[in-house]
Amino acid sequence: MRNVLPKIAFLAMVIVLVLSACTPKTPVATEPPVVATEPPVVATEPPVATEPPAEPFVFGMLLVGAHNDQGWSQAHYDAGLYVEQKIPGSKMLYLENVYSGSPSYPGQTASQLAEQLVSQGAKVIVFNSDDMKDEALKFANAHPDIYVIGASDDWTWKEGKAYTESPNQVDIMGRMEYGKMMAGCAAALTTKTGQIGYLGPLINDETRRLASSAYLGAKYCWTNVLGNDAANLKFKVTWIGFWFNIPGVTSDPTQVADDFFNSGYDVVISGIDTTEALVEAKKMHDAGKDAFALAYDYKDNCNVAPDVCLGVPYFNWGPAYLATMKTAMDGTWTEGFQWNGPDWADINNPDTSAVGFVKGPGLSADASAKLDEFIAALAGGLNLWTGPINLQDGTAYLADGEVATDLQIWYLPQLLEGMKGQSVSE
Repeated sequence: MRNVLPKIAFLAMVIVLVLSACTPKTPVATEPPVVATEPPVVATEPPVATEPPAEPFVFGMLLVGAHNDQGWSQAHYDAGLYVEQKIPGSKMLYLENVYSGSPSYPGQTASQLAEQLVSQGAKVIVFNSDDMKDEALKFANAHPDIYVIGASDDWTWKEGKAYTESPNQVDIMGRMEYGKMMAGCAAALTTKTGQIGYLGPLINDETRRLASSAYLGAKYCWTNVLGNDAANLKFKVTWIGFWFNIPGVTSDPTQVADDFFNSGYDVVISGIDTTEALVEAKKMHDAGKDAFALAYDYKDNCNVAPDVCLGVPYFNWGPAYLATMKTAMDGTWTEGFQWNGPDWADINNPDTSAVGFVKGPGLSADASAKLDEFIAALAGGLNLWTGPINLQDGTAYLADGEVATDLQIWYLPQLLEGMKGQSVSE
């Protein structure tokens, strides 16, 4: 038995140890696990300091017509697109159909509409019509911190009759007199009846000098190029009363164009912002009549009626607007007046020429060649605003050999002798 007891004791000890190992342990109280909520920080290079992005340069346009009118307003709108392309980060805002009494903005003036563009960040406002001339100056005076461009205005022309100090304003116009001379020449080289009609907008200094320039071009090419008698050239201006048709307010340009074509005039030169002259010429042509027209303002206008289009004198506002906008950006802006001419090295250069002329498909090869010679003569110094030139009522305006000053051309008081139509508003 001495040997049995120790063995029993040893077995009891083993059983106790085994049972102890199999008994569940009481869990130890711990803090709840922490769940990561932020992404782990990854060691990187120290951040590099960067300049904050520059604010966009915003400019606004008040367009007298629709932005796609295929005329004056679209030429300005396209100039705004040109500025956007040339100045990175720039942005154009615009309102269209802005004119006195416009149903689009009842009771609102152009200066009040300009306030809307300023509220959207515009630093420069373009007032694109002489219909807004007074409003442009009013706005400029009320907002010396905003830059103003007046298209076709003369407030800032120190030698002009209307000069008014306006430090934050620049007035810009193209020397369209040259383009109208080209149009007049193309008309004279094409007409078979010797009768040229001019579809005019309203009567003011600008429209008198442009219609008269077209007449001077027609007369020169009729007599000096074709060798015809000046007395056999008829040139008539009919005014509709505004830059485009306003039903119940203006004369209907469609009817005016038709009246020309139905009374022996076989070429009509447009002086309005829209394309009725071309549209009606095409109708007459399709009906078997000799009928041609010249468009105005916008370089692609011949696309409306290619077969009857003799050409289009057009404005290219882009280069002047770009240069002027840059002065607003860099702080070199100064009050001033610009009357910009063609780049005679290339009158259709989109980056340099303020005025151009696109010949139309309706122009014959012979007329086209003669027109090229006329344009080359203008580039070489031919000045049709050289006397003797009389006003419509017979009053001498320029003596024999006298060259007109810019003031005499800009502020032409009447149409010229040899032209039919009103010279002043009734």
